[in-house]
Amino acid sequence: MPFSRGKKPTTSKIPKLLPKGLENQDGPQTKRSSSSPQGAPKKRTAFLDITNAHKIELSNPIKKKDPVKKLQKKVSVLSKNDVNLKSVVSSEEKFEELKNVEFNIVKLEEPSPKAPVPPHLLAPEIPPEFDIDSEHLSDSTHTVEYAKDIFDYLKSREEKFALHDYMSDQPNLNSNMRAILVDWLVEVQENFELNHETLYLAVKMTDHYLAVSQAKRESLQLIGSTAMLIASKFEERAPPCMDDFLYICDDAYKRSQLIAMEISILQALKFDFNIPVPYRFLRRYAKTQCLQFHSGYRVEDLAPVVRKLHDMLISPPDSKLAVVRSKYAHKVFFEVALIPTVSLETLEGILK
Repeated sequence: MPFSRGKKPTTSKIPKLLPKGLENQDGPQTKRSSSSPQGAPKKRTAFLDITNAHKIELSNPIKKKDPVKKLQKKVSVLSKNDVNLKSVVSSEEKFEELKNVEFNIVKLEEPSPKAPVPPHLLAPEIPPEFDIDSEHLSDSTHTVEYAKDIFDYLKSREEKFALHDYMSDQPNLNSNMRAILVDWLVEVQENFELNHETLYLAVKMTDHYLAVSQAKRESLQLIGSTAMLIASKFEERAPPCMDDFLYICDDAYKRSQLIAMEISILQALKFDFNIPVPYRFLRRYAKTQCLQFHSGYRVEDLAPVVRKLHDMLISPPDSKLAVVRSKYAHKVFFEVALIPTVSLETLEGILK
């Protein structure tokens, strides 16, 4: 009968029948007889029978070592040790000779003079009275060693990003629409608590895009919000996500439209959006009175720009452009929007 799967067969408890003729023998505890059964060979111990010792010779008798051969072997070992010792001594002498030769060669070689550093790689020499970076030597974030080179480079890039009046090439836009857009971008920067550099870079990117691409009125806010998105990715440590910019536009645009506009702006600017913004220079130049040394501009060079800014400030305020004025009327910005504007006569006296 086959066993069921997964179970071990149980051993039968029925005792096996003894062979015929052994029924009357004792159990397993009976002592066996020393006599061998009939026909079986006789057992013997592993050693030879003592009675036969005189007939058998040992095959491996213990031999005594010859003292003469032992002495010869010892002498040969000593002679080999002497030869090895002499070879070690000779190799050490050769090593010392080579070492002396190398030392003499190095001593004879004269050190080559250092090549002069090219002038464009030398650090610029700044007179102590114009030094505004030494106080930040312990702060690696200020990059004091490269500060002047960085701002000289940014200044050289300003000429590449000089803007012209592009409104004549925009049949669907005007300067008032741009002003409203910039005022709205300031509000976005305030709500998202973005850096000032992010705001100014977004405005510059918007202007440079409009200078090379015609836009419709209904897409102007999309251009501004997309420019702010790109600037946030460039300037912010934790930029707002795309859904945040869709939300601030009151869901007037779809996600696909924002992505398409981002591609269009990047291609129009040829991915070169490291544009110098005024706020970077303001952060640096506000620390010193030596503006002519650090900026490279004289007072007469700045006079035309100062007059244009003055005309803008004395112009009557527009009710549609209230965000910028309210922002700079805050105590954080020292309420500069509430300071009365100087007269033109006073300004001209300062510029002379």
